[in-house]
Amino acid sequence: MPERLQKIISQAGIASRRHAEELITAGRVTVNGRVVAELGTKVDPGRDVVAVDGRPLAGEAKYYVLLNKPRGVVTTLSDPRGRKTVAEFAADVPARLYPVGRLDYNTEGLLLLTNDGELTHALTHPSRGIDKTYVATVAGRPSEEKLDRLRMGITLEDGVTAPARVRLTGYDAAKNTATLTIVIHEGRNRQIRRMCQAIGHPVEKLKRTAFAFLTLEGVGRGRYRHLDRDEVDALRLLAEKPPK
Repeated sequence: MPERLQKIISQAGIASRRHAEELITAGRVTVNGRVVAELGTKVDPGRDVVAVDGRPLAGEAKYYVLLNKPRGVVTTLSDPRGRKTVAEFAADVPARLYPVGRLDYNTEGLLLLTNDGELTHALTHPSRGIDKTYVATVAGRPSEEKLDRLRMGITLEDGVTAPARVRLTGYDAAKNTATLTIVIHEGRNRQIRRMCQAIGHPVEKLKRTAFAFLTLEGVGRGRYRHLDRDEVDALRLLAEKPPK
C-alpha cells in the first residue's frame, strides 16, 4: 500500500520523520534509482526500492499465504490450552504470520495469513465491504421466508446484520439437513452461526470457500500456498477502495 516517503524512512529507523523530510529535500533519497526531493511523495514499500545516500532501506520481507484451515484449529499464534493453531500449518515460512480476520475453532476453509499489518487492517475494516463466501450445512430445510430474513438483515445481540446473499443449494432428506451458500461482507464473531441460529436452523458444518476473488482451488485441507504478485496487488486495490 503506498505510503509517504518520509514515513517509510522513519519506520526503517534511519531518521525521525522531520529528519527524513530534510533528507528528502536535500536530494539524498532515491526511489528505484531516481532522486525524489518532493515531500508527500508516496511509494509502495512492497514494490519500490527506497535508498538513502545510495543505501537501500532494510525491511522485512512480506509473505502472503492462503491456508485451507481444518476444523479443530484455533485462529491464533499460540493457545494456552495446547490446541493446534493456524501458525503450525505455515511454520516453514521464515516470518511470523498473522491471520487476516478469524475462523472459529469448528469452522474450516480459506484463511489468509501475512506479516503485512497495514494490509491486514485495511482488508478487515468493516467499511471495505469485502465479500466472504461460506457453505453451511444446517439442520432442517429453511423456508424462503426465513432465508429472506437473512437477505434483508437480521437482528442479533450486537445489532442488525448487513443484507446477505443466500442460496439454498442442497437438501438431504435422510439427514434432514440443508446446504446454504452465504455471502457476507461483515466480520462479526461467529456471525454465520448466529444468523442461522436466529432463524431456527443451527449450523452443523461450516466452511469458508472464498475471500474476495480468492478460492480454495488446488489447496487441500491443512495445506497452504503463497499468493502471487498479481493476487497481492489485487488485494491492495481492494484495500484502497473508498469505504462503503
